[in-house]
Amino acid sequence: MPFAKQPNSASAPRHEKVQNAVRQNRLLSKAGLSERLFAHVFKGLVYPQIWEDPEVDMEALQIHSGHRIVTIASGGCNAMSYLTADPASVEAVDLNTAHVAFNRLKLAAVTRLPNYDAFYRFYGTADDKANLAVYERFIQPHLDTTSRAYWEKRMLSGRRRITIFSRDLYRHGLLGLFIGMGHRVARLYGIDPRDILKAATIEEQRAYFDRALAPLFDKRMVRWATKRKSSLFGLGIPPQQYDALATAGDGNMALVLRRRLEKLACGFPLSENYFAWQAFGRGYSDNAETGPLPPYLSRNNFENVRDRAERMSVVNASLTEFLAAKPAGSVDRYILLDAQDWMNDRQLDELWHEITRTAAPGARVIFRTAAEPTILPGRIDDALLERWDYREEQSRDLHARDRSSIYGGFHLYLLKD
Repeated sequence: MPFAKQPNSASAPRHEKVQNAVRQNRLLSKAGLSERLFAHVFKGLVYPQIWEDPEVDMEALQIHSGHRIVTIASGGCNAMSYLTADPASVEAVDLNTAHVAFNRLKLAAVTRLPNYDAFYRFYGTADDKANLAVYERFIQPHLDTTSRAYWEKRMLSGRRRITIFSRDLYRHGLLGLFIGMGHRVARLYGIDPRDILKAATIEEQRAYFDRALAPLFDKRMVRWATKRKSSLFGLGIPPQQYDALATAGDGNMALVLRRRLEKLACGFPLSENYFAWQAFGRGYSDNAETGPLPPYLSRNNFENVRDRAERMSVVNASLTEFLAAKPAGSVDRYILLDAQDWMNDRQLDELWHEITRTAAPGARVIFRTAAEPTILPGRIDDALLERWDYREEQSRDLHARDRSSIYGGFHLYLLKD
């Protein structure tokens, strides 16, 4: 999720913030047209579920009681999951107004719905018509005006946006549509990706991947499509990040995607990996009690998340402008997701000036990258970078255990004493 600070970003209308973050080339250039197409499709809901592993995040962050966290919001799963570690605050920021409304709805739901079962029906199964009545009775009266207007606006179909919670939330949003397209392409070749969920062991997962999924990446249609930057817009990958991602396969994007899907399909038992369930089953496991779930959505964490939800806020802003308004030494933990892949050197340097200024003693920063290496050396002021200790070996270990499997690198930095 992007947050790069652009000139006059604080005063820009909300709908222009994403466009300003993406645009780096002339309008009438090929790259410029690609950037503007991405900005257009990115204005709506992209991530009904965030695709970074929150358990890996929390191990890297070592969150303790009293810590003040600033994070990119995206789909909100991770930001809300951090509440299980008992921080003093979680401030979530996002340029995408749809993500802001999505997170505020999630906070209202966890605090206002009558019990865990109602919350899980709303965000876990997310396909029950009863969710609409529950929204109107328990959530709607407590939403801010802007978020309520977003969810009650009618789409081209004539339905209100809130109805996606009665029509399988995880089949909506840009990511949901992208996964659905992947399933349709697979079925054209006689493959149903849901079949991998029948595997009882990692060995069976591996056998299915090798037999059914891996050969898809050699198909002419798939290879043709993956050469087009627009084909990955549904993953939330802008043109700049496509170029970084392609370097992991020497320019062969089909090979890169095959390797990432291989880790998702074969790297972890299905009983532990809800990202695999989302990719191959388009939802969570049928069993809410024993199936894998994000921490915020599990029954065991429900009361803690509910009790601490008031500690989380959601703001429509770039991270750089948000930090610029904060006092020095006021943040303990930063989560940047993969947003730096979107940035040019100036934007990256501005961000790290604000991170370093606002960092409290012992502060930690985590982020992910499309390619494997950290992107900071040579791109931000050397004096800034010298203030931070890059935990390279630990970062590689954490990346290997990231169940979402779609990134090339995970990176952890600690503020030096």
